[in-house]
Amino acid sequence: MSTHSDTEAGGGAGQAAGGLARSLAPAASKSEQTRSHILETALRLFRERGYDRTTMRAIAEQAGVSVGNAYYYFASKEHLVQGFYDQIADEHRGQLPVALAGKRDLGDRLRTALEVWMAIAAPYHEFAAQLFKNAADPASPLSPFSAESAPARDAMIDLYQGVLADSDAKLDADLSAMLPELLWLYHMGIVLYWVYDRSPGTVRTSRLVIRATAVVARLVALSRFKILRPLVREAKDLLSEFVLVQNENTTA
Repeated sequence: MSTHSDTEAGGGAGQAAGGLARSLAPAASKSEQTRSHILETALRLFRERGYDRTTMRAIAEQAGVSVGNAYYYFASKEHLVQGFYDQIADEHRGQLPVALAGKRDLGDRLRTALEVWMAIAAPYHEFAAQLFKNAADPASPLSPFSAESAPARDAMIDLYQGVLADSDAKLDADLSAMLPELLWLYHMGIVLYWVYDRSPGTVRTSRLVIRATAVVARLVALSRFKILRPLVREAKDLLSEFVLVQNENTTA
């Protein structure tokens, strides 16, 4: 995917990305405010015009900054999208502890983690569908599996580590170390379904989260039984070789 379409012009107005504006702390420095404003403007234009048709020049013009200033804060459009990923992850981490307070059941905690993410991401649903056309390319820096996406990805894996750690689940020792990453992969599967969900209020995704998360929690609980240990070890080896992120560049 090329980012050299930045000479295209753009105009128009649209709805601001309110979630980002609300997240800006009153004590933020002028530099932080400028960065947030550029990112907010970019997300609005991405939603209005599509990712490919939005240029850095248009973003700078709409944000009221010079093109050089826009590039100072974000080296490319890809970096703007990484800013969006980071923002969603930050809001998710900030809201989840309150939402999880008092919940110990693993199924409840997993479902809550996904429902909180969906509530945060809801204003960006249409934009996410546009973005996915670029993010689906394995070579794209916008891919959730790319090196550029590592900070947001690692933050989500850490988040699921906390979801597991504070639950009452008794975990199989062979599987527990990789469970946070597996739950992030499950999260990404839900995100993919959500991207394509055109039901009112993405209600089908909400129903999927309730039913699928109950199954996931039961499978995690069953994994600790001795009779299933050989299957668990086989699954562990299979996942380690073919699925987990750190092995994505391994060649046969």
